[in-house]
Amino acid sequence: MFNNKSFSIFLLLVSSIAISFGGLIMRNIEVANTWQIIFYRSLFFAVSILTIIIFQNRVSFFKSIKNVGFPGVIGAVFYTFANIMFVHAFANTTVANSLFTLSSIPFITAILAFFFLGENISKRTISIMFVALLGIIIMISEGLALGQIYGNLMALGTAISFSCFTIILRKYRTIDMLPTILIGGLIILLFTFFISLENLIIPLNEIFLCFLWGGVLSGCVNYIFIYATRYLYASSVTFLMLFEFALGPFWVWIFLNETISRNTFYGGILVMASVFIYSSIEVFISRKKIQKGRINLN
Repeated sequence: MFNNKSFSIFLLLVSSIAISFGGLIMRNIEVANTWQIIFYRSLFFAVSILTIIIFQNRVSFFKSIKNVGFPGVIGAVFYTFANIMFVHAFANTTVANSLFTLSSIPFITAILAFFFLGENISKRTISIMFVALLGIIIMISEGLALGQIYGNLMALGTAISFSCFTIILRKYRTIDMLPTILIGGLIILLFTFFISLENLIIPLNEIFLCFLWGGVLSGCVNYIFIYATRYLYASSVTFLMLFEFALGPFWVWIFLNETISRNTFYGGILVMASVFIYSSIEVFISRKKIQKGRINLN
């Protein structure tokens, strides 16, 4: 039987697999430019999150938005920067290159969580993270040699912004922070609307891809992510995201034949194995604690 911690790990793994198809979706959009993609992606994302919030809160809809307060607004700003730079990273470098740089998120988050939340990481987790880091280094060794500085900078900016966003979610985990990503989605929507005001027409099939990416995948995954921050340390939540970053290059290789090197292959396998081992150990320990009646949901 799953407890909240084990269930959060399971949901994060499933959602990481689902959202890892984002790079593949991006590569299948050929007509829309970056700002148009961000606009439609954020439009469907905002509708998706709005629907969930209304369904959850009904008459208390506006109160739930008000409850996030100033921290929620700051979190929304970080979320806005992360999402805009995320799509720009994909548009200006290879999927593999983007995901390599984004793999720094768990390590940035762990450092921030240590200083701002006082979250300590167990030696076991540190050891597994270092193995994952080794996998990332193997992957990066050829990926960053491709150059494309702007795309890499956008990916790094995404990593820093998303880590800050995660810290805020974790710090205020007793509050329903779901409206935070709705606010962020609306900010992105308005910003990109004015940028693309005279050029919003794109093919219907690409609008559908944006719906799939923003409304279905991103909507569900972000909901799960916020749920998981209530029960897992900030570093643990983002560490499980490495599954997405390792899988992403494989989908464009399998379906679009976008070349990945031998280093990418072996490094990705090492990262995914590290995440799987970490998840298995955490679930096992969590279930043991339940049996002993001393489960810790922090």
